[in-house]
Amino acid sequence: MAKADNRFQKRLEKHHDELRWLYMELYDNADMFAELCTEMYHYYEARKDALKKSDQAREKKPDWYKKNDMLGMMLYIDNFAGDLEGVQKKLDYLMECHVNYIHLMPFLDTPRGRSDGGYAVSDFRKVQEHLGTMEDLDALAEACHEKGLNLCMDFVMNHTSEDHEWARRARAGEGEYMSRYFFFDNGEIPAQYERTVPQVFPTTAPGNFTWMEDIGYHVMTTFYPYQWDLNYGNPRVFNEMMYNFLYLANQGIDIIRLDAVPYIWKELGTSCRNLRQVHTIVRMMRMIGEVVCPGVLLLGEVVMEPEKVAPYFGTVEKPECHMLYNVTTMATTWNSVATRDVRLLRLQMDIVNRLPREYTFLNYLRCHDDIGWGLDYRWLMQFGIGEVSHKKYLNDFLTGQYPGSFARGELYNSDPVSGDARLCGTTASLCGIEKALYEKEEAALELAIRLDLMLHAYMFTQSGIPVIYSGDEIGQENDYTYHEDAEKQADSRYLHRGRFLWEQAEKRREAGTVQERLFHGIGRLEEIRMSQEVFDAGADVWTLDTWDDSVLGLVRTNGREKLVALFNFSESAKTAWINEDDGSYTDLISGKHREAKGVELPGYGMYWLLRDA
Repeated sequence: MAKADNRFQKRLEKHHDELRWLYMELYDNADMFAELCTEMYHYYEARKDALKKSDQAREKKPDWYKKNDMLGMMLYIDNFAGDLEGVQKKLDYLMECHVNYIHLMPFLDTPRGRSDGGYAVSDFRKVQEHLGTMEDLDALAEACHEKGLNLCMDFVMNHTSEDHEWARRARAGEGEYMSRYFFFDNGEIPAQYERTVPQVFPTTAPGNFTWMEDIGYHVMTTFYPYQWDLNYGNPRVFNEMMYNFLYLANQGIDIIRLDAVPYIWKELGTSCRNLRQVHTIVRMMRMIGEVVCPGVLLLGEVVMEPEKVAPYFGTVEKPECHMLYNVTTMATTWNSVATRDVRLLRLQMDIVNRLPREYTFLNYLRCHDDIGWGLDYRWLMQFGIGEVSHKKYLNDFLTGQYPGSFARGELYNSDPVSGDARLCGTTASLCGIEKALYEKEEAALELAIRLDLMLHAYMFTQSGIPVIYSGDEIGQENDYTYHEDAEKQADSRYLHRGRFLWEQAEKRREAGTVQERLFHGIGRLEEIRMSQEVFDAGADVWTLDTWDDSVLGLVRTNGREKLVALFNFSESAKTAWINEDDGSYTDLISGKHREAKGVELPGYGMYWLLRDA
């Protein structure tokens, strides 16, 4: 450590005492902590000069990612462009989309047919062969940085594939590697866990353990039998996973998505979710990053209700994740689409908007995953809305089974006993574009496109960073071909994980096409957002009473500027009975002047009303 340069030493000195205290509290192993610090320096030394320079610039502007020009897009490398080299060739298209943050869906080495969409990693330092190499990833990162684009990737912390070297050696009976997982030679302790630990996939992967007949052991597998849970009670697991994290950061990754982070600490007699030790680990990870690669952000995947999500930000003094997904708001958005009622959405947004402004959420309409209906049913009960019946309505409506529905989706993990299920589908198909095109209904198509654009405008108005799911910018519909693929047909999430249709993307240049209307409509919204300071993350945001349950009202203000945003979640014309009498307003979308009083909105209409200076 004597040779460490001054910058590394200063960063380490800033965090050393807290990092050591937390590490020793968890592991009480001074030798392993010393090894961690030594390896941190080695990874710092190995970091490219260009990345170190970027780190220094971002240290001086720690809110660099919170500006109103940040827009993300998530995509599958093979679906989008074949491989990493192909993605590099498509960077100009992404910039045409105004994207400056690219989330590459899982690309690390996984076993074919047993990968859970790439989330069963067999080698944290190898790219799947058909997608390229680590050298290709490095080249893509450099090309992105030259264009001002940031790269995001998934870091699967909770488990490894059963094909990972550790798992193979554990299966061979090596005690050192068995201790990196949870092995039990009889069912007594697994049965105790099962009493308190919920099942993630009760229909497709029931239980939390898998019995391995060949070696006579149970192994903990919270998600799927081929994904073995790591034992973070073992300091060797923590250290090695931190080294993997730093290795990947050194490939030029700007944002590390922590997959399934609430699950990483297991303790008998608990739910094995959101335990205190999880926050200790994430806090240590944040500090390790700030010492070695402070320009790298941590994005936590916490698919839970707001009161369980917010703690993963940590505190202002002791931060954990830089960003978290706004999961419940996303699900509540589709509830509002199906019910034409924004009351629950307004309640959800009020909860998020009351959180400290330092907290940064990623807002999205669709992603690679399904939509789960974790809504506030206790609040809905006051209106006589029961959980089981309401979930059935949502699923029936959004799969097109309900009379008059325009949506086309499919269920995922449907449980015939409880009636519970989650939902899959692209934004365009859920908005009715697929149905209207198939049935050649021009009026319905007009409404569907308007709904799609309104939802994107609403997403851009929320506090945080908007992320588009690849294909949504051109209205890509459901891909039903997965039903014909033996490796995919059991997982309906592949409905919205289809190949990006470049032939459809070309139609964005043809006036009047669905692709042109959505691509340029969304692009125009983003251009407005980028040009107006009122959309900056530092703005205050709150909901506005419109006196109509179908119309959502939002206000953004930064002290100088004020924006009143209105969104009609009904296909019928509505009036927002607002009375903002503090000046005249201009609609940023149409450029027309108007008062912010008694505003009439067409079906699925929207306004961004900026108060005139």
